[in-house]
Amino acid sequence: MIWTELIGALPGELTLHPPAPEAALAEAQQLLGHPLPDELAALLRESNGVEAEYGLELIWPIERIATDNLVLRRDADLAKLYMPFDPLLFIGDAGNGDQFALVPHTRRPDVFVWDHENDSRTWVAPGLAKYLDWWVTGKINL
Repeated sequence: MIWTELIGALPGELTLHPPAPEAALAEAQQLLGHPLPDELAALLRESNGVEAEYGLELIWPIERIATDNLVLRRDADLAKLYMPFDPLLFIGDAGNGDQFALVPHTRRPDVFVWDHENDSRTWVAPGLAKYLDWWVTGKINL
């Protein structure tokens, strides 16, 4: 799949970035303690993040993926409030506090949304391509 072509064909104003350096991908995997899902790694190799209007980051740059996930996994105060974040790999946000995540250990490409108000984790798409398509076309409505 060629991500830049797929994203370029979607409606709306989406911004692509220069590819993520291989060293940054390797460092993130080492920090997180697991490999990146194949779809996500392939997308980041073409564009280090995907932005929608008003700077909404539908796919975060690899550096943010690593740092935000580490904070969520290690913060003792958050551990008291929410179910564990360790199984999730957060990749983007909805602009309202909710965040999108993959579940790397399942080896499935499904995308879930974490609701920061009630700690629910809900399936929203069968993979990154559908997630991006369904978000920009309004099928995912939070």
